[in-house]
Amino acid sequence: MRTRSLLPAVLLRRCRGVARALWPGRRTVAAVTAPVAGFLLAVVSVTHASAAAGCRVTYTVASEWSGGFGAEVAITNLGDPISSWRLTWSFGAGQTIVQGWNATFAQSGSAVTATNVSYNGALGTGASTSFGFNGSWTGANPVPASFALNGTACTGSTTDPTPTPSPTPTVTPTPTPTPTPTPTPTPSPTPTGGQPTVAADGTGRYRTVQAAIDAVPANNTSRVVITIKPGTYREIVTVNKPYVTLQGLGSSPSNTVIVNNRSASSSGGTFSSYTAIISARDVAATNLTVSNDYTENNTSEGQQAVALRIAGDRATLTNVRLLGDQDTFLINDSVRAYVRNSYIEGTVDFIFGDGVLVIDNCDIYEKRSSGAPITAARTPAAKTYGFLIYRSRITGATGNTTQLGRPWGPDAQVLYRESSLSATIKTSQPWTDMSGNSWKNARFFEYRNTGAGAGTNTNRPQLSDAQAANYTPQRYLAGSDGWNPVG
Repeated sequence: MRTRSLLPAVLLRRCRGVARALWPGRRTVAAVTAPVAGFLLAVVSVTHASAAAGCRVTYTVASEWSGGFGAEVAITNLGDPISSWRLTWSFGAGQTIVQGWNATFAQSGSAVTATNVSYNGALGTGASTSFGFNGSWTGANPVPASFALNGTACTGSTTDPTPTPSPTPTVTPTPTPTPTPTPTPTPSPTPTGGQPTVAADGTGRYRTVQAAIDAVPANNTSRVVITIKPGTYREIVTVNKPYVTLQGLGSSPSNTVIVNNRSASSSGGTFSSYTAIISARDVAATNLTVSNDYTENNTSEGQQAVALRIAGDRATLTNVRLLGDQDTFLINDSVRAYVRNSYIEGTVDFIFGDGVLVIDNCDIYEKRSSGAPITAARTPAAKTYGFLIYRSRITGATGNTTQLGRPWGPDAQVLYRESSLSATIKTSQPWTDMSGNSWKNARFFEYRNTGAGAGTNTNRPQLSDAQAANYTPQRYLAGSDGWNPVG
């Protein structure tokens, strides 16, 4: 006889633009023995050449706007280890992928194929990876109904490979054995349905964002998505576990707000004044706001107040808002961060630090009426890349008052590329000096910017087309491991 484990049916949940399909892993086939007339009859079960395939896919519409949307897709391999993967699905309403990251994409009509890139192809049993894309839509934007991993439909049941023929049973004289206890099956986790991970009103598993992060194992190796119910979370957040995604569940990033009120003078220095810090690698945040609501004044020192500090490599922010006054957003040395489809505001040096940062298709707003420098980079001399503001929009409260940046370090590297510069930019002198560091000695450039604040003169160094080929988002972020969240 054969025994099989009992397998749950498909659980398909669609909630707030999220579709999840949960599938079981391997099918268990047991060998059994039975005593027959003083002999032991060995009955060898059918065995499979390989384990049954299985996967779990989470598809999240992280942001949506008129005619466009951003989606995040997470894959967990529940079958045997694989060295590469290919995920396929079909769009139901004519959606089209425009740009993606962490995968390569091919689309023919409604059929889409996402294939691994060099650094995320290998998935062990239980391992996860994620990718994302921006797409266009008209009329409706339903989530895909089903997915297939490497050609195997993820339908909620396992697929058995061709069985290996059983050998002919043999009868061998033997004493009657002592019965072997039957192992107790390990119960499957109970699905949590639509319950968010974090909810300040007590309807989630945790009331604070930090409590949810603390529950993630320190040696975490697979993607953990912490969903956060709309609300205001006044706390200091430290994301010190790798492969964590913080995901707001509201209809916009303004619905889910992580906020605190610390300044350099009250916290022991600028680097300690953050509302949130990402100190682990491969952390992502989407559809939420991080804010420092400390209000600066002109009467005292220590006015710096960081909203978000990134000190962990390969951070990705999608559809977020970063709000503050002076020093809103800090990127530390030896880390890379990719920010897309987001909003950043502040007053002075509100994008600053030593690391590598790409800001892609974002809105940057100088809210001080008297204007001030937007960036303050301190790129090490040995590093080619610092900050890239790419295809973004720069606006401000007052015209002809705001500088693109100033050099916190003498070798600062900043490039504004193919961006729209409003009249808030001081067109005659868009760069300025800082603390004895001359902007003329820094590596400050522009390339093909447009708008009332764009222009060319001796104070506005421009890249040539040939030079610009080496200053793409992919080049900035590749590092030594080939990281490419852009696609």
